[in-house]
Amino acid sequence: MSSSISACEISSSKLPWKYRLLLRLGTIITDACCRSNFTVNRWLTGILDWKIPPSTKPIDGVSSFDLTIDTSRNLWVRIFNPIIDGEHPNLQSVPVIFYFHGGGFVFSYADSALFHMAAHRLAKQLHAVVISVNYRLAPEFRCPCQYDDGFDAVKFIDETDEGILPEKADLSRCFILGESAGGNLGHHVAVRASEYTFKKLKLIGFIASQPFFGGEERTESEMRLRNQPPLSLRLCDWFWKAFLPEGENRDHAAANVFGPNGRDVSEVVKFPATVVFVGELDLLQDGQRKYYEGLKRMGKNVKMVEFPNAIHGFFAFWDLPQYSSMIKEMKDFIATEFHNSPPLIVHGSS
Repeated sequence: MSSSISACEISSSKLPWKYRLLLRLGTIITDACCRSNFTVNRWLTGILDWKIPPSTKPIDGVSSFDLTIDTSRNLWVRIFNPIIDGEHPNLQSVPVIFYFHGGGFVFSYADSALFHMAAHRLAKQLHAVVISVNYRLAPEFRCPCQYDDGFDAVKFIDETDEGILPEKADLSRCFILGESAGGNLGHHVAVRASEYTFKKLKLIGFIASQPFFGGEERTESEMRLRNQPPLSLRLCDWFWKAFLPEGENRDHAAANVFGPNGRDVSEVVKFPATVVFVGELDLLQDGQRKYYEGLKRMGKNVKMVEFPNAIHGFFAFWDLPQYSSMIKEMKDFIATEFHNSPPLIVHGSS
């Protein structure tokens, strides 16, 4: 126990004081919201979860609007459109990124301040149309509801009229970007999408940023960093209990995707090129490496990028060097796959 506490103290000491304070506050709030019977205090989360409305008027170079898919399950997307004509006047098309936020499948929405701002920055910095999906949350809605919502959002966009998306949005060159639980969700949506025949949409890339995978067998990094904020091993276990179908354990295919009950995706021919982001101080790192190795073993186009001194969820700390490095890696990956995949359809073309 002393070694894990020491790791926690060392990693926290490398962060600016404002982030150390946010991590401590976040831990207190999360503990207060997660009940011992694996339910969530939604009254408290409703008070603390600050929402940001969309803005059709550009803010810092990005406009946004919401699009309803299914009111019965509160399935909708927020679409972020970067204003890039002045900066890149000769750009004929831009990629479309389906963004799945984190939160252990339990917390946050597409309009939650943290994830609205994250998607806004991604649209601006990656020069891409970002579609942030508001999926249902556990434990009220357990697996596979989140996967159904994610895939249905992709299908809905494929079937919409061309005038809905910005003119330069190129649906023939789409990406999935998922963070933490969103990375897990992104994998399962990518598998479904790879086996589906879309009308005009083509998925060419998957960015799995610190994806949330697990298994019954404890990994070395889980034990070594089990008390590391913001994601402790105890909280991971709580999330899995709240998310997985009743009676299932962490070797369920949703959590341990290449484990004893997982699926061999070697026959999924159209699975997109993938990059996996791993943080040195993330207790999930061994599971993320296992995911990378599994895709590689199954013959997929995959690479892994490790970020030193990076805790879980470092994507939220926009003024840290690890964030800038992550954006550069995203840009390089998107540029490579975007230019290697010839456009099939460009909105606005005759």
